[in-house]
Amino acid sequence: MDDQALVQVKVWDGWVRLVHWGIVLLLGLSWLSAEKGWIDLHILSGCTVLTLVLFRIAWGFLGSETARFRYFLRSPLTALRHLAHFPRPEPDHRVGHTAAGGWMVLVLLALLLVQPLTGLFSAEEPEFSYGARGPLADLVSAETCEWLTGLHAANFNLILLAAGLHILAVLAYRLVKRHDLVRPMLRGWKWLPAGMASPRFGSPWLATALLALAALAVYGVTRLG
Repeated sequence: MDDQALVQVKVWDGWVRLVHWGIVLLLGLSWLSAEKGWIDLHILSGCTVLTLVLFRIAWGFLGSETARFRYFLRSPLTALRHLAHFPRPEPDHRVGHTAAGGWMVLVLLALLLVQPLTGLFSAEEPEFSYGARGPLADLVSAETCEWLTGLHAANFNLILLAAGLHILAVLAYRLVKRHDLVRPMLRGWKWLPAGMASPRFGSPWLATALLALAALAVYGVTRLG
């Protein structure tokens, strides 16, 4: 199909892209603050991650079409079939996540939810000065706190593993199928055949309200300690 038959079609809203790239930056900040022992910045970064993840989960039910879980989550068998056809060259005519990519989104969201939740109850991690504690560490027993602290550290390694697999998948799409998955997530649109309908996008007012509610919920939880 020649270039004249292709048009720019918006596929990702700004909210999905905000969550995607915001979490990328925040994970780097969380790692750096842990390495430097900046506990206050580390907690702030973690709470911001939790806010974005809670918002993304809500947006996955109420938001734009390509953001909704029911739009991109398919059966594991469908995902396996998609991977089996991966080496086959074909034009990139997809709007939204692939069947396999949808499951990766779900895994990443689950890991990213566990990380700040366990961090709220963590205490005395080696990277920080003695006595550094999460906002809710005093609400659980010493044994539970110790277990959650270990889980917090182990889960970060799982996040790095999942993120690495995600990056490898993006590179494989670029090298094997010649599909550029990065630029659409940066700019929101991609070149698609003329006549393909743009997905429906959610209300920016609803998104703002959901993000504010997520921020208020996280703030309220951190005050419980």
